Amino acid sequence: TITDPHRAEHGMKYYPGEVNLRMSDVVIINKIDSGKPEDIALIRKTVSEIVPAAIVIDAASPISVGDPTVIRSKKVLVIEDGPTVTHGGMKTGAGTLAAEKYGAKQKVDPRPYLVGQLKGTFRSYPDIGTLLPAMGYGDEQLKDLEATINNCDCEGVIIGTPIDLNRVIEIKKPSTRVFYDLQSIGHPSLEDVIDTFLVNRNILA
Repeated sequence: TITDPHRAEHGMKYYPGEVNLRMSDVVIINKIDSGKPEDIALIRKTVSEIVPAAIVIDAASPISVGDPTVIRSKKVLVIEDGPTVTHGGMKTGAGTLAAEKYGAKQKVDPRPYLVGQLKGTFRSYPDIGTLLPAMGYGDEQLKDLEATINNCDCEGVIIGTPIDLNRVIEIKKPSTRVFYDLQSIGHPSLEDVIDTFLVNRNILA
């Protein structure tokens, strides 16, 4: 199970987070590089109380993008995973981090360009911030998202959603997708744990 110190108290409040933790043999504490020390400590305490026998792996999640030139010194529209920034307890996501890391000149506010159901989303969640949440993948939702993006006065689009939006809508502006990598810190690493598992099961010599 992967845990997130940016949501340190969420694991025991939401399904299936608590179930995943209770079933875990291995717990990865991710985003060690960006989480607050007190939140990381809270996760360690929770893990020790709920699954004291679990192996704990410290890790970071460095981000990268397919094409940094879409971002650097450009006015960009940041698209984030909708539930994360509406009712998921996070004010920013991977797209916002990428805009900062790769030197965007400006993050464009999508509010003047909203179409259809997205207007209602911003009314319901007025504190979303300077980004565009992707709210589901139904036909109408995708249509509204596509129109809003293409209406927006921006030079580039940062796709911080779990899927590549170019697969489901037509984005008529330069765009680039954000990727996460998992980087184990110290020992044991994820590779060490997997190798030990395979050796113990006689799958790897």
